[in-house]
Amino acid sequence: MNLDNLYQEVILDHYKNPENKKLSVEKDVQVHHLNPSCGDEVTLNLTLESGRISNISWEGNGCSISMASTSIMSTLLLGKSPDDAKKILDSFMELMQSKGSAKGDELLLEDAVAFAGVSKYPARIKCALLGWMAYKDASLQVEAKSK
Repeated sequence: MNLDNLYQEVILDHYKNPENKKLSVEKDVQVHHLNPSCGDEVTLNLTLESGRISNISWEGNGCSISMASTSIMSTLLLGKSPDDAKKILDSFMELMQSKGSAKGDELLLEDAVAFAGVSKYPARIKCALLGWMAYKDASLQVEAKSK
């Protein structure tokens, strides 16, 4: 099995069996993001406790790329400090902006490296980034509330 097929399986598995896909009642902030290009949407709830992401939950509708990417992101960032989550977010953004030339840091991004091939297709990058941008928005709102 080649790497592209493996990555496709990772994406399909997260699409069919999404993690953290049920909005929790407890939250510090809730954001809703829409990809106007295709209609994909995600609502994300975020809770920080003791300097860590203690809860990240979401609901959404969309293509396999947007839903799988949100699933992977939610699992990857859970339990992380906002600073560590920002490093992961920045690394994923760099991967998405690579136009297929980067493979991604597997130690940092884990399953999110499966989206390396997506970065070759500009129309799909917004799909892969939908949940990540929702997280970024939510984290900025939580930060603003704590000041």
